[in-house]
Amino acid sequence: MPVRHLNVDELFTAFRDELALRWLGGLEGGHRRLTREGRPGQRSRLLGPLNFNSPNRIQLLGTSETRLVAGPSGIDLARFEYDLADTCEMLVVSNDQEAPAALVALANEHALPLLVSALPFNELQMRLRYLLKKQLAERRIIHGVMMDVHGTGVLITGDASVGKSELALELISRGHILVADDAPEFTRIAPNTLECHCPPLLQDFLEVRGLGVLNIALMYGDAHTRSRKILRFIVNLRPIAGANKEDMADIAGDRISEPNESREILGVTIPERLIAVAPGRNIAVLVEAAVRAQILRAGGYSAPRDLVDKQNRALNATAGHLDSTSPST
Repeated sequence: MPVRHLNVDELFTAFRDELALRWLGGLEGGHRRLTREGRPGQRSRLLGPLNFNSPNRIQLLGTSETRLVAGPSGIDLARFEYDLADTCEMLVVSNDQEAPAALVALANEHALPLLVSALPFNELQMRLRYLLKKQLAERRIIHGVMMDVHGTGVLITGDASVGKSELALELISRGHILVADDAPEFTRIAPNTLECHCPPLLQDFLEVRGLGVLNIALMYGDAHTRSRKILRFIVNLRPIAGANKEDMADIAGDRISEPNESREILGVTIPERLIAVAPGRNIAVLVEAAVRAQILRAGGYSAPRDLVDKQNRALNATAGHLDSTSPST
């Protein structure tokens, strides 16, 4: 998967209002790329305060950092343990400070974008880190329907014509919420967290075979759609008709053991449940039950383990009763 990136021009356009940015120098460096990956052979962080020891691809300057480069002798590049112009892609001055003349000269000489933000240093660092984390996060589009069922983000997958959209429509009619149809986009926003986004052009729409495209927000109300949701559970629909013996064994599963299927997406493991599709089966009810069961499992409860424990206690009690009533020899 290619590394996600944006250049300084794109960052300025996207975040100018939110971060109260203005461009002060190094205008020719707008093409410089910002990514999570460093340059070959370099070990630099994406974002951090300007210092003499550790390079950052985005160097932030508060009042303390500005004093480092505001001396009468200008910027002494020899004091830096790294090549400032080569490792840095952008300089941002906080608190709407007046940038030192030497810093502006450096930015213009090396085509190093220099921006000024009206935000205080700590707020600028926090908000910029959050915005970049979302913008540069790994993403993947998966064919399926993303739903909010009982407050849980559920991805419904399966082969074409298996009935994903029809199931989604029935779930919506039962009070659940549509997130995205056909092409939900997933972003890893934390080491073990995937967030689903609905592409703006698909927001509120659901395509159902035989009915065409439906606007769910207009038909059922705005409360039945949303634009994003954390993914917690996957439902994989599998038709029984035409299944071979191996597929039937997978569909049937072990009726007493704890479900342990899962799928890895962008390095995050998501619990998955296979549900067989056949005439007469109420798949919407099965999905609701599967989601409720998954919520209980996430809280530490296991129905199969509970059943086995109760059976063992009953057997032990029966065995103890038999021992106590057996005649002595």
